[in-house]
Amino acid sequence: MNIGIGGAGSKLASLSSDGSCTIVNVSELELHKIEASSKILAVTHSSCGQFKGSGKNPEVGKIAFSSISSELKSLIKSNIIFTSTGGGTGNGITSVLLNDIAELSSVEAQEKSMFVFVLPYVNRESAEYVDNTITFLGSPVSKAIDSGNTGNMVFFSNKLKFEGKFPEREYNQMMVDSLNNFLAIPVKGEMYSLLDGHIDFEDFNLYKSKPYFNHFCYFPFNLEEPFDVQLKSNYNNLLLPPEETIEAMFLLELPDPSMTPAFYDVVEFFAKENIAPSYGVIHNPDLEVPHITVSILYSRKPKELVADFKQVSESYTRNRIKKSINQHVVLQNHSLDKLNEARKIMEEDDSSGQDIVGLLKRLGKL
Repeated sequence: MNIGIGGAGSKLASLSSDGSCTIVNVSELELHKIEASSKILAVTHSSCGQFKGSGKNPEVGKIAFSSISSELKSLIKSNIIFTSTGGGTGNGITSVLLNDIAELSSVEAQEKSMFVFVLPYVNRESAEYVDNTITFLGSPVSKAIDSGNTGNMVFFSNKLKFEGKFPEREYNQMMVDSLNNFLAIPVKGEMYSLLDGHIDFEDFNLYKSKPYFNHFCYFPFNLEEPFDVQLKSNYNNLLLPPEETIEAMFLLELPDPSMTPAFYDVVEFFAKENIAPSYGVIHNPDLEVPHITVSILYSRKPKELVADFKQVSESYTRNRIKKSINQHVVLQNHSLDKLNEARKIMEEDDSSGQDIVGLLKRLGKL
C-alpha cells in the first residue's frame, strides 16, 4: 500500500493507487480533502496545526511524528512513501522517519521502503520551500542513503510544472503515470509472452530495495537508431537527470517477435559502462511500435544536490539584493546658509527677525 505524508505526498499517493492508500497529515481538514482508504492524524497539540497545517514549518511535523511513530514505522515496510521536500508536514515527519531508519543496524531487502520526493523549483516557489529542501537533502536523506537501509529514492521536480504551466492535478497525474510505467515492469512480464531475459516480482523488488537514486523513462524504441542517442534524448524531464550508472534494468516490448535481437544493442550499451543490466523482452501485440522502459540507478550524493540548490538560491538572493540597492533612493545633501535664511525671515517679519539673528549668534551658529 502506498503512503502519502503531508498535503502534496497524500495527493500523489491517492492518485497512484486510486485512493487505496494511507495518508498522513497534521491537519484534519486536509485529510478530509483527499480520497484514501486509511487516514492518520499526526497530533501537534496545537489548534493552529490541526486546522491550518504546519505552515511550511518542518518543526511542526517533527513534533507530530512522535504521536504516530510506531504505527508509521510498521506501515512503511515494503511500501512506497510519497512526500514533498519543501513543506512543513511532509518534510518534518519524513525527516524524523529517515533519521530513525538510518539508526537501524540493518533492514531486510524485502522490508525496505521506496521513497518518492517532489522537489520545489528554485526561483518559482517560496524561499521557505527551498531552504527546507536544502536542510532535508543535506541531513535526513544523506544519512538514510549512506546507511543502506532504504530502497530506491526518486526525485521528481516541479521545474517542468512551472515552465509548462501545468495545472497541479494534471502535473501530479503525469508524475504518477511515469512512476507507474516503471512499477509495471514485472506486471507486464507476467501478462505477455517472454521472448528473452526475465524479470519477475522477486527480481524487481530486489532491484527496488537498492539504496540508490532511481531515474526511469519510457519511450518508443527505434530499431534503426543507436540506443545511447535515444536514451539521452528521452530522459525523463519530470525527474532530476541521472548521474553515472551503477545498476540498470529495462523491459523491451515488441509488437513482433522477429524484432527480438534488437535488445542486444541495449545490453551492449550498458556493457560499455561495465553494467550487466536486468532485462526482459516481451511480445506485446497491443503495440504498433516497440517500446522500452529503462531504469538507471545512480549514487549522486545529496550534498551535491544541496550545492545545486544553494548555488541557484544564493544567485537569486544576490539578484534581489542588487535590485534593492539599485532601487534605493539617495537623499541629496543640501547646504544651509543660516545667515541668509535669517535675513529672509527678518524681511518677512521685522518684529522677530532681529531676535532670531541674535539667538543664532549667541549659540555660535553665525
